Amino acid sequence: MTRTDDRKETDDSGPSGYAAARLRLLTEGERPGPPRRAALAELTDDWLAGLFATAAPGIKGVSLVAVGGYGRGELSPRSDLDLVLLHDGSDPTAVAALADRLWYPVWDLGLTLDHSVRTPAEARKTAGDDLKVHLGLLDARHLAGDLGLTAGLRTAVLADWRNQAPKRLPELQELCAERAERQGELRYLLEPDLKEAHGGLRDATALRAVAASWLADAPREGLADARRRLLDARDALHLVTGRATDRLALQEQDQVAAELGLLDADTLLRQVYEAAGIISYAGDVTWREVGRVLRSRAVRPRLRAMLGGGKPPVERSPLAEGVVEQDGEAVLARTARPERDPVLPLRAAAAAAQAGLPLSPHAVRRMASLARPLPTPWPAEAREQLVTLLGSGRPTVDVWEALEAEGLISRLLPDWERVRCRPQRNAVHVWTVDRHLIETAVRASALTRRVSRPDLLLVAALLHDIGKGWPGDHSVAGEIIAKDVAARIGFDRSDVTVLSTLVRHHLLLVDTATRRDLDDPATVHAVAEAVGTQSTLELLHALTEADALATGPAAWSSWRGSLVDDLVRRVSAVLAGDTPDEPDPGAPTAEQERLAIEAHRTGGPVLALRAQTEPAVADEDSGEPEPLGVELLIAVPDQPGVLPAVAGVLAVHRLTVRTAELRALRLPDDVDEGGSVLLLDWRVAAEYGSLPQAARLRADLVRALDGTLDITGRLAERDAAYPRRRGWPAPPPRVTVAPAASHHATVIEVRAQDAPGLLFRIGTALEKAGVRVRSMHVSTLGSNAVDAFYVTTGTGAPLPTEDAASVARMLEETLRA
Repeated sequence: MTRTDDRKETDDSGPSGYAAARLRLLTEGERPGPPRRAALAELTDDWLAGLFATAAPGIKGVSLVAVGGYGRGELSPRSDLDLVLLHDGSDPTAVAALADRLWYPVWDLGLTLDHSVRTPAEARKTAGDDLKVHLGLLDARHLAGDLGLTAGLRTAVLADWRNQAPKRLPELQELCAERAERQGELRYLLEPDLKEAHGGLRDATALRAVAASWLADAPREGLADARRRLLDARDALHLVTGRATDRLALQEQDQVAAELGLLDADTLLRQVYEAAGIISYAGDVTWREVGRVLRSRAVRPRLRAMLGGGKPPVERSPLAEGVVEQDGEAVLARTARPERDPVLPLRAAAAAAQAGLPLSPHAVRRMASLARPLPTPWPAEAREQLVTLLGSGRPTVDVWEALEAEGLISRLLPDWERVRCRPQRNAVHVWTVDRHLIETAVRASALTRRVSRPDLLLVAALLHDIGKGWPGDHSVAGEIIAKDVAARIGFDRSDVTVLSTLVRHHLLLVDTATRRDLDDPATVHAVAEAVGTQSTLELLHALTEADALATGPAAWSSWRGSLVDDLVRRVSAVLAGDTPDEPDPGAPTAEQERLAIEAHRTGGPVLALRAQTEPAVADEDSGEPEPLGVELLIAVPDQPGVLPAVAGVLAVHRLTVRTAELRALRLPDDVDEGGSVLLLDWRVAAEYGSLPQAARLRADLVRALDGTLDITGRLAERDAAYPRRRGWPAPPPRVTVAPAASHHATVIEVRAQDAPGLLFRIGTALEKAGVRVRSMHVSTLGSNAVDAFYVTTGTGAPLPTEDAASVARMLEETLRA
């Protein structure tokens, strides 16, 4: 059916005809995007104009006006209709009746309507009192009735906006900042709000309003296309969900991607993130320009009076060769020649970051269009400027984004393109891959005094995840890429080897410290062999901390730091020539020894609860304690079933296990009969409410050990009474056997979605398999459980290879069930 046919059916059939034509338009696959939004707006215009003509015969001084998104002619499938019935005030009763005849047909079709009835004076007054109303009226568009009335309002509202810009724009900036604080950065969220989050459609509309003020304007390059991509994604989201939603939920991303003809959800998110980044950067530049203009307007009259009406001089302070500070920005000097100076982009960026200044977008654009490529390998100055930029701390982020906005980063480091805007579908990570790499460099800049080669630390921080986006293990792929990049930017062969080793093993220390028995010599020797030298170990230690801090709050704590420190001390001793052959377990504390002796003498479990706190790990070190639940120390005479019993009791009491360690403790020689006690040192937190009393925990633990407490039944009853909400399906659990991880036990690794009773299920399965848990190291990272169990046969020997594989398969099948 042609567009004329659509209009004819709408005119002939009223609301039902409009509804049918609207449905056809939204289900036609050949014209999505701006054409469909414009066509939907035009179809709606015709229908509403017809309603107005039918409902308002003979009424003068009245017009129907579209505002907001509808005023811009951009209707998504489930968009609100924002309408104003404008009138001259001569006949309010007739206008009220007309409003009813207009609004009710819209409501009858189930469309969402945002409506008002105002005179031009009332509309201007409301706009003066409500910034959001004023923003909507800036896009006012005539639909039907008295054209002169609409035109007069548009002219007056726009004049008011420009006259009031010095007051209105700071209000708008504050509104955008409050929304960003509340909704977060769209380009880093796994479930972003396409409209409200920072860098979303609201911010794009705000930039249009700034431009309308004539006070400042946003960088235009790519802005319209970025806005179109977000609108296209919202259209697809509306069609997939059938709802007026702007939040791109995880469970709908694959369908939205398919609706847009994209490969998968990751491709969709990368496009959304890239668009949001363009809008965010344009906003940062625009608001900086608004502030500069408003400050200059405030200062200029006084300066002119002082200078007798002359033009005030422009102050320019040198920062580096070819780079000066002007009006709060790093800009190019008049003598700068980007076409002759290929190092200038890095020198300008480093100078800006070191001075804590934004890099002028005009300077970046000029360098991007004129600067020649760097030779291969880079000259020493270019490498030094890159290291200086990476070591400048927090200002590095904004300067790096300015270079990236004009494509300079991908030109300097072509491998960057694969990680740019790449999402990380892991609750522990709070950034995309590219931003995480820069955040790691920022964190590493604070640790440069701890290492002898800060340049290698900073470049390793930039490259450690560069292998993400390639098939297979990103550390293995990253090692290859890091070798190439390091050689290209001019490091010598020995430095290239160190950088590639750091990238290959950037997860080694934290993984080993939290998942391996550090008292087992095989653990320490394996790390020492991988690292090779004391200087590389020093760098890897600092990189590990920087990487974890840049990942998110769940990835680092003083407890994890202490484990890594302990491992580094042991590895350092081995590299220095101290190579113990036998396990040397750390001495128990006085409290641990006391509990163990008491458990041995009483023949039953003994436990102690102790509150634990540690310094908060945040962007700004507040020094305030961050509660980590409590430390739960349990001593139990060595016997079968301890692990599932303890884990089950904690699950019954709704205690979340954050970390857990189990080991056998030899009793002192002076204790009668000797023997062994199992010591469990766990950190737990209440899922709801307060912690239970220690006496209740002990009583239930006694019953669990003697078999009178039906843990399985209790957990099943609770799950039936309080079923968990369905959400995004988590990846399936994975259970593997770590080869050569220990000479004294078989190490079984479990990676699974954390859930109540998970450790109880694991312990029960291992118990049924007839293996003994010699020690374990359990940690929870966000919603992910990452556990390692050192298991032996009943005689204390490592499991035969086939038996170990069988236990791992059985455990994985149990967790998948």
